[in-house]
Amino acid sequence: MSTIDKSGFFEKVYKVAAQIPEGRVTSYGAIAKYLGAAKSARMVGWAMNASKNREDVPAHRVVNRNGMLTGKSHFGGSNAMQQLLEAEGVKIRDMKVLDFDSVFWDPMTQLEEPY
Repeated sequence: MSTIDKSGFFEKVYKVAAQIPEGRVTSYGAIAKYLGAAKSARMVGWAMNASKNREDVPAHRVVNRNGMLTGKSHFGGSNAMQQLLEAEGVKIRDMKVLDFDSVFWDPMTQLEEPY
């Protein structure tokens, strides 16, 4: 991880996250893989947590590989993440995205070229 420029990596994460369509979700690992840093899912999570004041980053659309709303701390431990997703039509039960496969957005197949 020391070989990755954190600020540059975070900006790349934000560019990918900004393209997640409303009503869809992706995972930390999918973003990391798209950016050529497959083992950096945790760093993508740190980027999402650091994006609190960025309205251009829909952090609520990034979940873990199982569809769990693990980014809840980004939203002050409230149910805001769930509420934002549900407002977009994503169904949630027990802090997990239902029909995860059908709402999953994979940057590897949806975006033209990696950053």
